[in-house]
Amino acid sequence: MPNVQPALSPWPAGALLWTLAFALALVASTLLQAWLASRQIRHVARHRGAVPADFAQRVALSEHERAAAYTIERTRLALLDGWIASAVLLGLTLLGGIQSLWELSAQLLPSDALLARQCFVLVAVALVGGIVELPLDAWRRFHIEERFGFNRLTVRLWIVDGLRHLLLSLGLGLPLAALVLSLIEWSGPLWWLWAWLVWITFSFAMMILFPIFFARLFNRFEPLPPGPLRERLEQLLERCGFPCGGLFVMDGSRRSAHGNAYFTGFGKARRIVLFDTLIEQLDPAALEAVLAHEIGHFRLRHIPQRLVLLQAMSLAALALIGWLATQGWFYQGLGVVPAEGLLPGLALLLFLLVSPIFNSFLGPILARLSRQQEFEADAYAVKMTSAQALSAALVALYRNNASTLTPDPLHSAFHDSHPPASLRIRQLAGAPAHNATVAVNP
Repeated sequence: MPNVQPALSPWPAGALLWTLAFALALVASTLLQAWLASRQIRHVARHRGAVPADFAQRVALSEHERAAAYTIERTRLALLDGWIASAVLLGLTLLGGIQSLWELSAQLLPSDALLARQCFVLVAVALVGGIVELPLDAWRRFHIEERFGFNRLTVRLWIVDGLRHLLLSLGLGLPLAALVLSLIEWSGPLWWLWAWLVWITFSFAMMILFPIFFARLFNRFEPLPPGPLRERLEQLLERCGFPCGGLFVMDGSRRSAHGNAYFTGFGKARRIVLFDTLIEQLDPAALEAVLAHEIGHFRLRHIPQRLVLLQAMSLAALALIGWLATQGWFYQGLGVVPAEGLLPGLALLLFLLVSPIFNSFLGPILARLSRQQEFEADAYAVKMTSAQALSAALVALYRNNASTLTPDPLHSAFHDSHPPASLRIRQLAGAPAHNATVAVNP
C-alpha cells in the first residue's frame, strides 16, 4: 500500500498520553455504567411494591412486580456484559491482543499481503466478540426470557440463527471491508471520503434489500389477511397520506412473545410489518394507534433527520480516522506496533473498538433528541386516532413486555430512547380530543 510507513518506534510521548487518556476513559465509562445499573436495580426494587398512580387502574400489582423482577434480571446481565466487554477491549488493545493477531496473520498469509492480513484481523476480532457474547446471549434467552415466559426459541433454532447471522455477516461485511481497504490503497489521502460514499450506498441498499430478501432467512412474512383490521389500517394509511407497498405479518412468535411493528423501504416499495404477537396482544383501535405513531415519525420527517444525522456522524468519524491513520501514537497508544508501519485498516478497527467508550458519555444528549421525537409522534398519533387508544396501546405494551413503570431517572436518561411510560401517559391524558374529521370508524 502506498500509505505504509517505516517501522514505528514504540512508546513515544504522544502514545503514552493517549494510552493514559484511553485507560481513564475506559475506567470512567465502565464505572459510570456500573453505577447507573446499580441505581436502576435499587430504584426498581424499591418501587416494586406499589403500582404508580397513573397505572393503578390498568396494571395489576402482580404484573408490576413481574416487570420489576424482569428489569432487575436484565440489568444485572447488562452489568456483567459491560464488565466483560471492558475486559475484552483491554485485552485486545493494551494487553496486545490485536498485535498478536497481526503477527499471527503474517504466519498464515504472505507477509506482504497487507490487505488480506488486515481483513483477517478484522474477522478475527469480530469472531472473538461473537464467541464472548454467546454464553451471555444463551443465558439471556434460555434463562431470563424463558423464566418470564417470553422465549419461544429452541436451542436448535438459536444455533441455526447464529450460523445464518455469521454467514450473512461474512458474506456482506467481508467484501465491504475489503472494498474500503482497497479504496485506501487506490484513492490516497481522501480515502475516507470515498469510503463514506461506499458506506452510504451500502446502507441504503440494505434498507431496501434486507427486508425483501435477507430477512426471509429468519422469518416468514405473509400479507395481512383481508378483514376489519386490514380495512381499518388501510383507512389510516389513506388519512395519513402514507404510501405503502403492503401490510405484512411476521412470525415473531417463533422466537419471542414480545410484540413489535416497523416499516421499511422507500416510496411505493415501503412495507409495514406487524409481529403476529402484536396483533394478538392489542385490540384493533390500539394497534391502529401504534401504527399511527410509527407513521408520525415518517410524516414529521424524523426518519430523514435521523439518516442525515447518522451519515453526518459517519462522515466526521471517517474523516477523523483518515487523520488518525497517519498518526503513529494512535496505534502505539492502543498496544499496536506493526513492523510494516501505519496501516489504516488497523486504525479503522481500533477506532471502532474505542469510540463507543467515549460516545457513552453522550448518551443523555442523543436520548433527549430521540425522546422529543417520540413525544411528537405521539401527538401525531392522537390527531389521527385518539389519545385514549394510544394510551391503552402503551399500557398494554408495557404490561405485555414486562417493561418497568418505575425506571431510575438517571439510568433512563442515559439508556432509554423512549420517554418513561408515566411521562407519555400523563401527556396523553392532557391531550385534546382528536379531530372528528379523522375519527376512526367503529
